[in-house]
Amino acid sequence: MKQKFLAFERVLSAIIFRISCVLLGVVSVLGFMQVLSRFVINRPITWSEVLIRMLLIWMIMLGAVIAFREGAQISLDFMFRKSGRFQRPLHFLISVVCIVYLSVLIWYGADLAWRTRFQEIGSLEFLPMSVGYAALPVGAFFCVITVIANFLDPRRNELETQQ
Repeated sequence: MKQKFLAFERVLSAIIFRISCVLLGVVSVLGFMQVLSRFVINRPITWSEVLIRMLLIWMIMLGAVIAFREGAQISLDFMFRKSGRFQRPLHFLISVVCIVYLSVLIWYGADLAWRTRFQEIGSLEFLPMSVGYAALPVGAFFCVITVIANFLDPRRNELETQQ
């Protein structure tokens, strides 16, 4: 069961990583287009800034999935170094706290996305506001999966690569 879950999580994390990379590329191209249109052509694209903001939110929430999986919570490195034989109980406590926090984010993020499903974004009339807010529960849900995976198969890349 554990191996199947970790195999599922590996595939999921790989897909999320690729999506995040694509979003970074799209944001970069849109930002470049915005600068060109505003300062070179003197005709700013009205919708690009809002779309960039929304894509950045999605990219950050999906990027957090990878950070949780890799154990890249930098502020916790010190605790792991000093905990010695208490690393496993500390890791369990940290995982529980993260899951509780992410569960709150899922609950209220889903509620917020549901409440804004009929609102339109100012310059993007074809997209409801809930598309942007949906990044919170979706990203947090995937983060819960990777927090569990990191507990089952710990990775602390920040600890191992720090000099």
